[in-house]
Amino acid sequence: MRTTEEQEELRSAVRAVLGRHPGEAAWRPLTGQIGVAGLAVPEEYGGAGYGAGEVHVVMEELGRELSPVPYLGSAVLVVRALLASGDAEACARLLPDLASGSLVGALAWAENGSWDASAVAAGATAGPGGRWRISGTKEHVLDGAGAGVLLVAARTGAGVSLFEVPSDAPGVTRETAVTMDSTRAQARVVLTEAEGRLVGAEGAGGRILAEVLDLACVALAAEQVGAAARCLDVTLDYARERVQFGRPIGSFQAVKHRLADAYVLVESARSAALGASFAAAAGHPELSRLAAAAKSACSEAFSAVAGEMIQLHGGIGITWEHDAHRYFKRAHGSAQLFGPPAWHRARLAAELGLTAA
Repeated sequence: MRTTEEQEELRSAVRAVLGRHPGEAAWRPLTGQIGVAGLAVPEEYGGAGYGAGEVHVVMEELGRELSPVPYLGSAVLVVRALLASGDAEACARLLPDLASGSLVGALAWAENGSWDASAVAAGATAGPGGRWRISGTKEHVLDGAGAGVLLVAARTGAGVSLFEVPSDAPGVTRETAVTMDSTRAQARVVLTEAEGRLVGAEGAGGRILAEVLDLACVALAAEQVGAAARCLDVTLDYARERVQFGRPIGSFQAVKHRLADAYVLVESARSAALGASFAAAAGHPELSRLAAAAKSACSEAFSAVAGEMIQLHGGIGITWEHDAHRYFKRAHGSAQLFGPPAWHRARLAAELGLTAA
């Protein structure tokens, strides 16, 4: 499995923009010059009509730089939720602005640390004129504090459903979450009788969120691979330059073994992430299994390699001036995002008819 020549050109373009525009400043050139926010949006809604392969490339490059742009939350989660809903009116109204990057959306989904649709406790009651009143608390809402529109999962009499809620609507309170990883913006969203519009069919939220979860895990796995590979590259450079006892530390057998182990972890994770990405692009029936496996493997690989980066850099690896601690924090934060590795292994075991260890 390999990326195409066109996808590698996309990679080069994204890497060049991230090199010139650090931090949040990259969002406008990424969306305006390259059109990353609309890559997976169908052409009829103003997008490029590509798919999971192109998303994989973008996410890998964003991971390398720990970029704080709202791509995952808006261009992956919200876009995929809208498309999965089958709501043509909502798609026609929201997707063009999401594709251009002029509108940032957020999917308010997780509750009590769970991304399982069965854990949704927020409730929605029908009102006049097709309006709904939604109450509940959502945690870990990616880019929720700055989003212009919220898609909220709430439970009705028909089951979990999805609702469009303006972020500045009465009854909506958004609080920026203080996270260990400062490069991943999250928010806590509290809704108190907030007015919303049903997106898709009532009771279809469980199916929509299950589809979004798979694609979210595939995208996050790509990001984790990109970040882990960057950790390895930086550590290899340091091992060549750092001299101890008159020799570069990379020449010592113990260090060689640790670097070799880290390389195997990165490449194994890359294979898992690419496998899931190709399955997503092809609409493969095994996508849920491959997504769960990729999320589990890539989370653990990134955490391990980021830990080795800290260890092999020695004292400088735990200073604020060096980037090692940022990758370490992103590794452990992303391992929990969309569910920890153990939860995904349990999902995988259940799908295979096995007993989870």
